[in-house]
Order: sequence, then C-alpha cells, then structure tokens
Amino acid sequence: MEDSHPNINAALMEAVRNQLRDNNPPETRINYDRLLAQGISEEDAKNFIAQAISIEIWDIMKNKTEFKLKRFIRNVNNLPAEPKE
Repeated sequence: MEDSHPNINAALMEAVRNQLRDNNPPETRINYDRLLAQGISEEDAKNFIAQAISIEIWDIMKNKTEFKLKRFIRNVNNLPAEPKE
C-alpha cells in the first residue's frame, strides 16, 4: 500500500487488525488465513483486506450510506482479485 497518506494507511491497517482480533466479520480471518496459505505475505494479505475496507469507506463518504457488509464479504472472498464497487 502506497505511503502517500500515512494516516489513512495507518487507520486502514488498524481496521484490519481489529477485524482479525475480534473475528468480526469472520470472513476477514477466514480469507486472511486463505491468502497466507496461498503463499501471500502477512503484509500483503492485510493490504488486500485494507483495499476491500477502503471501498466501503469511500462509498460511505461519497454517498452518505452505511457500510455494505455483503459487498465487503464478496470482495474479501474474492481476494487477491481487486475489490469492486
């Protein structure tokens, strides 16, 4: 993940760590473990998950909507493919 916005990147990584720690949603842990089993590094796996989170944050800010859990789960289940809106 590019470091042009370190505060944003730090917040996304914290969100990933919180989801993994709390196992909420459980799909985050399931897919994190799946990515690791595929040989993807811990850092890259977290970055992929952060991308899926960022889609949701962007949508919330742009459209004044709520977090779309279904879309997040679909995107995280499809990693390492790029998340889709």
